[in-house]
Amino acid sequence: MITIKSATISEQECAITAVVQAFSADPAARWMYPDAQQYRAKFPVFVKTFAGAAFEYGSADYVLGCSAAALWLPPGIHPDENSLSALLQHTIPERHQADVFALFEQMDTYHPSEPHWYLPMIGVGPAEQGKGYGSALLTHALARCDLEEKLAYLEASSSKSVPLYRRHGFEVLGTIQVGSSPPLFPMLRKPRHSEPGYQSPHRFRPALEPLSQLPNT
Repeated sequence: MITIKSATISEQECAITAVVQAFSADPAARWMYPDAQQYRAKFPVFVKTFAGAAFEYGSADYVLGCSAAALWLPPGIHPDENSLSALLQHTIPERHQADVFALFEQMDTYHPSEPHWYLPMIGVGPAEQGKGYGSALLTHALARCDLEEKLAYLEASSSKSVPLYRRHGFEVLGTIQVGSSPPLFPMLRKPRHSEPGYQSPHRFRPALEPLSQLPNT
């Protein structure tokens, strides 16, 4: 049985480590940080900057044992563009910055205009792949999307992961590719049971305030 927990802010290093290990051979991640030493030093900071709001809003899920994690951003919550821009300027060689920034600009154009859950990062450690952890993390979070009747959106950073997302209801919207970058595949999933007149029996209202600002946390 796969046990999935919601990572608290104090557990974020565990979940981030799982993502960093999972992306160690990812085409897009290693295009940004091709040097192994630089990847180990800078990519954890990138994960925290790009997807760290998931810990504040209680939407970071991990498999018990920290072998896999999925960092979701709730509707209306976005990466801090100023912090992300500053990080990329300081960690990406200047000759590659134009392509990196252009890639992120293209990513923005595919985000749905409707309120949606965004999955910027999901990964399973290399030694644990093939055990169903990725599917379990997706099933867990997409049940919430269905209850809320909200879209789910992600960018697949490898063509190898596209079939997994398709099995969970995502559809490819196009291809994002700039300069020397590997292709990314923006994918959208409509909520299940979203036919006209359907009303979910278990409406779920996400916390739109960070957990640190909510009572009893």
